[in-house]
Amino acid sequence: MNVWEEKPSRLGRLAKGAILTAIAVCVLFPLYMVVLTSLSTQDAVARAGGLVTVPGELSLGAYQELFSGGVVSRAAMVSVGITVVGTLISVTVTALAAYGLSRPGSVMHRPLLFLVLLTFLFSPGIIPKYLLVSSIGLIDSYWALILPGAVAAFNLVVMRAFFMSIPQEVMDSARIDGASEFTVLRRIVLPMSKGVTAVIAMLYAVGYWNNFFDAVLYLNDNAKWPLQMVLRQYVLQGQSMFVGQGGDTTIAGRALPPDLAIKMSIVVVALLPVLVVYPFVQKHFTKGVIIGAIKG
Repeated sequence: MNVWEEKPSRLGRLAKGAILTAIAVCVLFPLYMVVLTSLSTQDAVARAGGLVTVPGELSLGAYQELFSGGVVSRAAMVSVGITVVGTLISVTVTALAAYGLSRPGSVMHRPLLFLVLLTFLFSPGIIPKYLLVSSIGLIDSYWALILPGAVAAFNLVVMRAFFMSIPQEVMDSARIDGASEFTVLRRIVLPMSKGVTAVIAMLYAVGYWNNFFDAVLYLNDNAKWPLQMVLRQYVLQGQSMFVGQGGDTTIAGRALPPDLAIKMSIVVVALLPVLVVYPFVQKHFTKGVIIGAIKG
């Protein structure tokens, strides 16, 4: 605690603990119900009349049904591919652009930076964006989910500011030894910017993983749907995963998991990658984003 800060009273500490506990419960309890419902049997869901709050009979039937080669399995693979490829492209392009804009003597440095900052104030809108994507032949293509949003102005500005905070003498010494600009970026700048690069990659990956609106606009083929489109179709819009089954509760002689359990398992599958990756990147947020945003 800093010397100018007043030591919190016992009542203040208790109030802070109670507020933080209440916030944690508000965040974790819905997630607990979703996970528990996804693991519940038909009888447990019927007794609860909806989302299950008290553990009863547990089953992995919903997850087995999801990954038995159906719609969700294919959509999950599509989302993974889009996220991996899109993140690699976005981080690469953002790093190259940020390094170029961080060098004061680069060609058209100020006009290009002005154009980047201008996107904070103005956006083209849905119709011009759709017409552009359509004119270059990306409709019903996975590239329509990657290329239009390959570079985020905020991420570019943050990475540029961090690059500008690196001592110029370090890069000048490398140039004296004959290193090219690309070598300086690859051998010196990026290794010194692992924190901000990890944060930017995380932001891009979460954006690609959670993006469904571009799929609504540009994908006409249901077979190309990412996981978030399946989540929207079957969970938010309430459509059944077993359309055309005539209300049967069995397929090929085996009992089906409850439809609500399958929907909640889709939610869990959509949330799990972010929940797993975030703790490993969270420690870099202060160093990467805040320092990068205030320096330079």
